[in-house]
Amino acid sequence: MEAFLVRILAADRNFYEGPCECLTIPTSDGEQGILAHHSSMIAAVKPGTLHCRIPGQPVLLAAVSTGIVKVEANEALVLVDSAERPEEIDEARARREASEAQEAMLQRKSRQEYQLAQASLARALNRLRVKAHGTGGGL
Repeated sequence: MEAFLVRILAADRNFYEGPCECLTIPTSDGEQGILAHHSSMIAAVKPGTLHCRIPGQPVLLAAVSTGIVKVEANEALVLVDSAERPEEIDEARARREASEAQEAMLQRKSRQEYQLAQASLARALNRLRVKAHGTGGGL
């Protein structure tokens, strides 16, 4: 399978830059698969699991947050607020964040606070899902 250049940039670091045979990323329109010579596009990234098949290596998994992806001239650029490999995720912290978000949603202080808590819960649950998948465990 032919490779193309992928750059995955999180707000705090260069997460990955190099060849990729297949990139799957969660977008507002669903999972988007990208192969070499994909047509040009820009899409909103939503919290979920990114898969990057690197030639000759295991698939790179990452829990990603919101951002954008741009594909042009056989290159993909992914800009996200955060990207974490399964081994980087603190499971206890993610469970605590999920619990706190659920509690905040139950308090229903304002619509904005509810939406923030809902987004926090989605991020925490996604991190737990990626952690479980990357380590072979379950939720």
